[in-house]
Amino acid sequence: MLLPYAPTSVAVARQRLSADLEECGVFTAAIEDAVLVVSELLSNALRHAHPLPSGQIKATWDWANDHLEVTVSDGGATTEPRAARPALSSLGGRGLGIVEFLAERWGVRHDGEMTTVWAVLHAPVGVLNSQVRTPEIGALHECG
Repeated sequence: MLLPYAPTSVAVARQRLSADLEECGVFTAAIEDAVLVVSELLSNALRHAHPLPSGQIKATWDWANDHLEVTVSDGGATTEPRAARPALSSLGGRGLGIVEFLAERWGVRHDGEMTTVWAVLHAPVGVLNSQVRTPEIGALHECG
């Protein structure tokens, strides 16, 4: 999904991801982790990177086999995204550390001027009424 390069886009992506995962029956705690990860990735991109040539930022997600891959693409930055180890008194610098903690794995891809930070999380289907809900679709649509 292409979003404006603006802080309000974080809330839009959070709501859309949450709704998509709820529709597929993903366990609530996994949805909360995924929403936090997409928030951190988007916030970092908005804080540290340039917009895409269109002036926007891109967020996508794909859910299949109890795993979710979340990606955020931007126009790149002067520094490489990496998890920091800030001092306890620091006001920021914990975003990718949170992603690193919640995700099974994460990383950075470069394609020309575009930088994509991705994370893969365990996102199992929840149990409702003693039956496991099986989603009708194998993966969430990639918005974009």
